[in-house]
Amino acid sequence: MTTTRPPSRAARARSFDSAAAQYAANRPSYPPALFDAVEELAGRSLSGARVVDVGAGTGIATALLRDRGADVLAVEPGEGMAAEFRRGLPDLPLVLGNGNALPVPDARADFVTYAQAWHWTDTARSVPEVLRVLRPGGALAVWWNTDALDLDWIAEAADRKGRFFGVDIAAEKRRAGERLDLADPSGRLDFARRDIRWSRRVPVDTHLANIGSHSAFLVAPRERRTAFLEEERTHLLKVFPDGIVEETYDVLLLVAIKP
Repeated sequence: MTTTRPPSRAARARSFDSAAAQYAANRPSYPPALFDAVEELAGRSLSGARVVDVGAGTGIATALLRDRGADVLAVEPGEGMAAEFRRGLPDLPLVLGNGNALPVPDARADFVTYAQAWHWTDTARSVPEVLRVLRPGGALAVWWNTDALDLDWIAEAADRKGRFFGVDIAAEKRRAGERLDLADPSGRLDFARRDIRWSRRVPVDTHLANIGSHSAFLVAPRERRTAFLEEERTHLLKVFPDGIVEETYDVLLLVAIKP
């Protein structure tokens, strides 16, 4: 199978707006243990805390933060994603904006959170913005669901995706996990780290739609994307003949407290 040229960052960031409903319906959520770890590393409860959830997307993390008792303001740059957020969570406040210029007053937040979103920011701008918006003692929490590559079927699937895009997914995960300074090259934030493993069982169609909702797939040519996902279905049904896929994730969590 031939490889594609990696799509531009800007095109990938814009791609979610056209697939917001697919994203909301198929993307994985986050386990309760993640939020327990956020509270432990931040040294305070989410209950009653003012939280600014940036890059909120369709509201997957925002809703969970609300359920933990937080007073949450969502910030989302994409109009398509924001529309899906408002459709699913009409009772939660949402403003259009991004992490490089937060539409939030100074020292407003006890927490600023980014679920699957910090890597879309320009840290030269987003780090000062976080420090401006957090009150003293407030915490930045950023996290990502990452594939559990120590499981054979997941590693093999990652290799197939890597060949499709001409990247080494395992090497990229190792690099991100070993280099915490990549989250803040300026060194102004002192991150603590936790890794939380969890899994979910979903129909193969949900698993494939989840894969297809990632930005690199959304900007790939439709014919190649469709062909890849159909081939992937064949591989998956050999591993999960009942059509129920057990997705396993390692959540990479980083928390930094503002002095």
